Amino acid sequence: ARMAMAALGVEPCALVPGPSGAPTWPSGVVGSMTHCAGYRAAAVARSTDIATLGIDAEPHEPLPAGMLRRVGCGSEQGHLAQLAADFPAICWDRVLFSAKESVYKAWFLLTRRWLGFDETELTFDPVNGRFEVALLNGLPEGVDPLRIHGLWAISDDFIATAVTGSFRRRSTTVTDEGNY
Repeated sequence: ARMAMAALGVEPCALVPGPSGAPTWPSGVVGSMTHCAGYRAAAVARSTDIATLGIDAEPHEPLPAGMLRRVGCGSEQGHLAQLAADFPAICWDRVLFSAKESVYKAWFLLTRRWLGFDETELTFDPVNGRFEVALLNGLPEGVDPLRIHGLWAISDDFIATAVTGSFRRRSTTVTDEGNY
């Protein structure tokens, strides 16, 4: 994370975990970290460029039995079944899990609120490595619809997912549009 911040020109600083365990980023920076056995990564950006981001990495292997029912809603399970038939070498259940973890990290960074697996619905583009996110939960007061853009990839037996988000903040006097 410090190397990523240095690439932005941000001075090294302590990244103290907040009450939820998520890192506390310096003012003007949004970021996310992930790790699993054999892989670790951090991503950062200026908060003037994007509102939020989230990353996750997972081993490219199926989820434990019964876990997909906890992670994916009915429409997602049908979507994954079709993807598995068309692209059987990909562990789509784990891709979904990783993507939802990335969405959660981005959501939490923005709202400081929990987002359950059942509060999002994801659809995957298997050819272009993208996914769409529908938020089924309300947004924070004064924030217009959040646009979350997701990417996924598989390499070296790992799944990596990332999302960025932008929104429009409402004001009683002026409406600012952009990526906060």
